[in-house]
Order: sequence, then structure tokens, then C-alpha cells
Amino acid sequence: MGNKGEDLIFIISTIAIGLITVALVLLFVVFQKKKKVLLIDKEESKKRFEREIAETQIEIREETLRNISWELHDNIGQLLTLAKIQLQSASPENIHEVSETISKGLTEVRALSKLINPEAIKNIKLREAVQLEIDRFNRLNFINSELKIIGKGQLINKKASIIIFRILQEFFSNTIKHSKASNLWVELDFRENELEINAKDDGVGFSSLEHKSKGIGLENIKNRAKLIGASAIFTSEVNKGTSLKILYKL
Repeated sequence: MGNKGEDLIFIISTIAIGLITVALVLLFVVFQKKKKVLLIDKEESKKRFEREIAETQIEIREETLRNISWELHDNIGQLLTLAKIQLQSASPENIHEVSETISKGLTEVRALSKLINPEAIKNIKLREAVQLEIDRFNRLNFINSELKIIGKGQLINKKASIIIFRILQEFFSNTIKHSKASNLWVELDFRENELEINAKDDGVGFSSLEHKSKGIGLENIKNRAKLIGASAIFTSEVNKGTSLKILYKL
């Protein structure tokens, strides 16, 4: 009886060890498969993010080129035409007017040269890029614009800067094209571990229903913010303007 009991215990122990071994092997196989799936998903997410960055850079470049084209045709072109007319009737008394017109044209050309540089788009510094946009709006009398900087204005991730700048660029474009606003206020608040951006206009605004029906790209802005772990919050009321708040963890 004693030997049979020992044999039974041995058999049971062997079966238990076998089952545990099989279970461990299965768990290891499942873990490896999940790990492989996670690595593939991570790589795909990285590729999607890089594609989005590349597409965003292209959009910024296209927007910049459109702006440059408009300024060359309607702004600098007009200044040069005016300078030509002034030169045709120039006299010692009004030569200073010609000089002022030409000086203004040179200032406009210098401003454009900052935007043309491809490296400026590739290595966007958010504060400087937003300042250039605000200066352009004021220079061309598009809209009365103001930029306020709070904090030290530390540098942030280049790719995050590209995404945030494009989000603001889209908001500015909507403001100028659709809001009928007279004023635009932008605030960059650099905190210890967070950047808060507030952009607001005093235009016609829109209701949440209009937002859903017109689809003016606001959902696209929110999705872009998610790519860098940021949030984009819109607030708007009819005839009370529209505001955008972006929160980004540094």
C-alpha cells in the first residue's frame, strides 16, 4: 500500500508539474505575442506621428507661401508701384516721400525673408513664430493683434512646437477669414511644468450646433493636440467671440 501511495503521489506531482510547465509555456507564448503586438503598435504610432509632423510642416510651408505670394502681389507690389509713381514726379521737396516708401518696402522684404527660410519651419521656436504671425497681422492691418508672454519662455520640444504653431495658425486663419473680428489676443503662459496658451477674438462667434454643422476644422485641431499629449479647448458664443485654450505638459 505504501508503494502504491508513493507512486500515486509521484504521478500526481508529475502531472501537476507538467500542467504548470505547459501553463507557463502558454503564458510565455501569449506574453511574447502581446509584446510583439505592442511593439508593432508602438512602431506604427511612431510612424503615424512622424507622418503627421511631416504633413504639418508641409501645411505650414504652404500657408507661409500663400502669405508670401499675397504680400508680394498686394503689399510689396503696391509699395513698388507707389515708389515708381513718386519717382516720376520726384523733386527735392518730396524726395523724402520716395525714400520712406522704399524703406517701407525693404522692411516688408526683410520680414518675408524670415518666413522663406526652410530651416525656420523645420526648427520652429514657438514664441518667435507666433510673434512673426502677430507682427504680420498688425503690419498688414488684417486685425489688431496682441501677444503677451508670461514666464521665462523656455524652449519646448521641436515637434510639439510645430504642432502647436500649426494649431494656432489654423485658429488665426479661421479668425481672419470667418469671425469678422476686430481684435485678436494671444497669451503664452510658460509655467514650471506646463505651457498654457490662450487665443481669443472678439468676432461673431458660433454656437455648438453651428460648429458641428459647418465643420471648420476644430476637431482636427483637437486631434492634433492629442498627438503631443496636449488638450485644445474651444469656447464660443454667438456675437461674443471665440477662444482657444491649449494645455501642454513640459
